[in-house]
Amino acid sequence: MPRQSSESPFLSALGMAIRLVRTERAMSQSLLAERSGIHPTWISHIESGRINPTAVNLARLSKGLGVKLSELIARSEELEKS
Repeated sequence: MPRQSSESPFLSALGMAIRLVRTERAMSQSLLAERSGIHPTWISHIESGRINPTAVNLARLSKGLGVKLSELIARSEELEKS
């Protein structure tokens, strides 16, 4: 189960990166939930930076999005800098 966030800039950027990739692929949260096996509510919480997903859930999200986990992390690092 993901851990609660304490408003981490990295978690906010990570959530934004996930949302951006998802919307670039014209994918709803429900479709990502289906593809990744993560409940849509958790996806919403992850995208908003409210929870800290486990490494396993990040891997599941990246697979559901069709991107490498390293790409997702790199995008979040870029967003965190800006």
